[in-house]
Amino acid sequence: MKAIGYTQAGPISVTDALIELEIEKPQLGPRDLLVEVKGISVNPVDVKVRISQEMGPEPGTSKVIGYDAAGIVREVGSEVRLFKVGDEVFYAGDITRQGTNAEFHAVDERIVGKKPASLDFAEAAGMPLTSITAWELLFDSLGLKEGEGTGESILIIGGAGGVGSILIQLAKKLTGLTVIATASRPDTVEWVKKMGADHVINHRESLVEQMQALGIAPKYVASLNGTEEHLPAIIELIQPRGHIALIDDPETLDATALKPKSLSLRWEFMFARSMFQTDDIEEQHRLLNRIAELLDDGTLVSTVTANLGSLTAENLKQAHALQESGRVIGKNVLSGIEA
Repeated sequence: MKAIGYTQAGPISVTDALIELEIEKPQLGPRDLLVEVKGISVNPVDVKVRISQEMGPEPGTSKVIGYDAAGIVREVGSEVRLFKVGDEVFYAGDITRQGTNAEFHAVDERIVGKKPASLDFAEAAGMPLTSITAWELLFDSLGLKEGEGTGESILIIGGAGGVGSILIQLAKKLTGLTVIATASRPDTVEWVKKMGADHVINHRESLVEQMQALGIAPKYVASLNGTEEHLPAIIELIQPRGHIALIDDPETLDATALKPKSLSLRWEFMFARSMFQTDDIEEQHRLLNRIAELLDDGTLVSTVTANLGSLTAENLKQAHALQESGRVIGKNVLSGIEA
């Protein structure tokens, strides 16, 4: 089958940063689906893995990455019970397995959802990873339940990215929280307002002073980027006994400053369930089905802002370069490999 991958970790600017490959179709485990990939998207994790020497391919081999897909089930494993051949699905994959930048992809059915009927394949592929991350951050890491949060507020740092775009919507539609999101450019400010943020502040200016001007001390903070830089301000502006969740990878993080306010700190990593085959791994199947229903009934709106064309090495390189720029609003997607 055709795939897009690489043979050596490095910058996206080099000629062979991503190349076309011919590889074997994946073999299925008992709970696996073989999906004909019709759409993919690019996330920050794609860039992190591609440039990582530790996670790169062994010398003389290639690696295929990609962590979002939508497509059609073409084969099923011997113990599959949730899907059948012909079903249209979407999912975020497993970081320990071969990626979705290929004609076909094998994935555990327990982390797969039914594709939203209202979205085409490419647009559907823009939703799984960010939706799972945002859902788990809000309802697992921060400990909220649907319908809770009235009278309280959440500060979302990095509101215009993929995770922030869906997190704003989930907080506004499924909880009673007041949502404050950060954005620093006119286009990103406009976007987070479109996603439903009640207030927008600038993460390039003093978060403490801006929150004081709003008269809001949030109980919850979702730090989606720049946590190392923003943590002192977060600790100062958050309520005592508040809750902080993050998804980025700060080089250092001194948690001792959280003690005086008795703050909780949680990381969200949506691959944890699949990496460790947790007892509740099937929660991601149920979660994605719920997201599909919310998209189809109009409660949530797509966060996809650009389709960069079919899955080719050049188009995927463009998507990676845009992701690396730090200026992507919402999500960029591509259609599947053309026959």
